[in-house]
Parts: sequence; C-alpha cells; structure tokens
Amino acid sequence: MELTEMYGQLGISGQVLQFTEEVERSLKERFQAIDQVAEYNQLKVIKAMQEARVSDIHFAGTTGYGYNDMGRDTLEEVYARAFHGEDALVRPQLISGTHALTVALAGNLRPGDEIFSPVGKPYDTLEEVIGIRDSVGSLKEYGITYRQVDLLENGDFDYENIRKAINGNTKLVEIQRSKGYATRPTLSVKRIGELISFIKGIRPDVICMVDNCYGEFVETTEPTDVGADMIVGSLIKNPGGGLAPIGGYIVGRKDCIERAAYRLTAPGLGKEVGASLGVSQSLYQGLFLAPTVVAGALKGAIFAANVYEKLGFSVVPNGRESRHDIIQAITFGTAEGVIKFCEGIQAAAPVDSFVTPEPWAMPGYDSDVIMAAGAFVQGSSIELSADGPIKPPYAVYFQGGLTWYHAKLGILMSLQKLSDAGIVFPGKM
Repeated sequence: MELTEMYGQLGISGQVLQFTEEVERSLKERFQAIDQVAEYNQLKVIKAMQEARVSDIHFAGTTGYGYNDMGRDTLEEVYARAFHGEDALVRPQLISGTHALTVALAGNLRPGDEIFSPVGKPYDTLEEVIGIRDSVGSLKEYGITYRQVDLLENGDFDYENIRKAINGNTKLVEIQRSKGYATRPTLSVKRIGELISFIKGIRPDVICMVDNCYGEFVETTEPTDVGADMIVGSLIKNPGGGLAPIGGYIVGRKDCIERAAYRLTAPGLGKEVGASLGVSQSLYQGLFLAPTVVAGALKGAIFAANVYEKLGFSVVPNGRESRHDIIQAITFGTAEGVIKFCEGIQAAAPVDSFVTPEPWAMPGYDSDVIMAAGAFVQGSSIELSADGPIKPPYAVYFQGGLTWYHAKLGILMSLQKLSDAGIVFPGKM
C-alpha cells in the first residue's frame, strides 16, 4: 500500500500532503543535525549508565519505607553523571515538574528569603506555588517574597535592572528555560550560562535554579554544565522517554539536593527513604531512549514551525532559528484556530483519538485551557500533545511525539482540521 493511500485512510487529503511535502524536503539538513545531537546525547547516557554499573538487579521494586533501594540510588547516580551534577533526586513521589520545582524551592528557601526571576513571569502553575496568585500553602504564606525583571522587547536580558533587583534578601534565582504560555524565545544553554555568570558576579552565594522542562537533550550541554546550582524537570517530559509513568528530578549541588530531599520526605529522613514501587525499569529505559525520542519531537516542532509560517501565522521559534526546547508556539489570533489545531492533534493520537478536546477551567490556570493528548501516560507532554489558554493572543503550544512519524501525522491532521473549518486553504496556494 502506498504511503499516500495510508494517509488518506487516516483522513489526510491530497492537498494537505502536497502542501507539506515540500516543507519536509527542505528540512533534510536540519534533521541530520538533530540526529547528530541525539547520537552524542545517547552516548552520554550510556556512559553514565556504564559508570554507575547498572545491572538488572536495579530494576527490582521496593515497598514501604524503601530503605536500601539499590535501583533508586543507582538511578540517581546515573542522572547526576548524565547531567554533570554532584547529586540527584529522582523519584516517582515527585508527581510533576511543578511538584519538583516546589520541592526544590521550598527545600532551599526560608522565611525572609526572596525568589528572583530575571526572565519575567514563570509558568502559570508556579504562580500559586510562589504566591503571585494567592493560594493556600504558597511560599508567600511562609514569608518568602518574590521579585521579577522582564526580558527586554527584543528578548534580551535587562542586565541593568537585574543588577538593581538583586539585594541582600535574594536567596534563589529562578530561570525558566522554556517559554511557558508566552511567545518569548526559549533560552539556550549558552545564554543561561551568561546570565548565571552575571548574577554570580554580583552575588556568588545566590542559588541559581533552572526550570529545565522541555529542554533536556535538545542540546549537547545542560544548564548544570554552565553554572546552574540546580536543574529541575519532569520525567513525563523529555528525560522519561515516554516510558516513565510518573516522576520528577532535581540535579545539582549536593547541599541543594539534600535540602530538597528533606522537604520531599521529612527532616532527618531525606534521600534514605522512598520506595521505587516497581517503576525503576521504566525510568532507566525511558532515560536510555530519551535522546532519540527528543530528536523525533524536535523534528516535529521544526516541521510545524515551517508549515504554519508558510501559511502566514506567527510562530515562535520561527522556521529557521536554532532550537533549545521541543515546544512550538503558533499564534492563530482566534479561539477557533487554537481549538481546531488541538482537535487535529487529538484525532492523530493512538489513544482516545475519538475524543474531542474542549476548553475547561483547569486547576492552576487563570483562564480556560484546552489540552489535546492521546497519551499512554496521562499528562505526558513528551508524547504528541498540544495545549493553550483560551485568551489573547490565542496561541497554541505544540510539543512531543514519541516518533517523528507520529509528530508529522499530528501536524498534518491539525492542518486538515483547520482546512475543513475554512481557516486555512492549502489547496489554493
């Protein structure tokens, strides 16, 4: 059976296929460069596993308190080696990236301390954690304050005002690598390193923490290679490789990790407890696959950028920029555009393809949000997914795809839904 016929059986028209074929051909060299990065990162992960002497005994699960859990402890050694940190906390008890960030913040801050963001407002779900929006149990309720300096209009750091904002109470600098629900550029590891160097030049003792979500394995280096004291992320994003069923990680300075561990479990217990509950093999194998999986997702993001840019929509990053995370933002300017795009992503899924996503008041957000994801793991955004707040500028955020071919199908299906709704007309170019 020919490929065109197979796409046709999935509902993709000849017009959509013809429109996207030229875009795909133009990306051959970029895709080759992505594969080279993936090869380097694959070797880096294998080296870390070999140095930690990973064996099948480490895949056995533990229960209860989890004392002497060899698999858990060795996995944390692997993460520390792969991300070049002194220590790591990698646990299924960290239920999300937001939870991992909360543990890292709460473990390393005390009443009277101040969090400082030099890259503008953090991701929506952190607003209530910090207390930007009031919430029960926020860091604000514990006497921890927050300050931010926005990026300049061109996306550069506002070094002058960053210098002015850092004060005697500044204890931790929170740097969000990815864009969140904003259309700003994602930060490269090089730029993060320059920012950390500037901050440490003012206050060498300040903790620099990077929210690394969506950025792992996109480049050959990570923020811990350029001075970050902690990097934090979710295992159901890049580093879990689509196999991790739950979990988060914190990698960095040993004292920072120790304080985070005491917050996750209890003072005096720290990393010594926490059963792995039979998920260890998935966490190891997911990390092993992650460089290749991230490469497929990255190809999908670049493909989406070029397809929608060619149709005249604003995309961030644009079709030619270097990439530093797997997220692609596309601004439609209308709620209908966001909704139809998400309907296409859902229709391309292997799970729940028959479901129609709808906007709803999702906890942690200040507006209705639509999310499309037919995932094997609920909420896994390394799997093909798209989401966005239903508010101006009506941008959708696309990410994931465990394989390049699935990511490609998702983009074709999104374009098909938009075409069927009359929002785009690929046959009339």
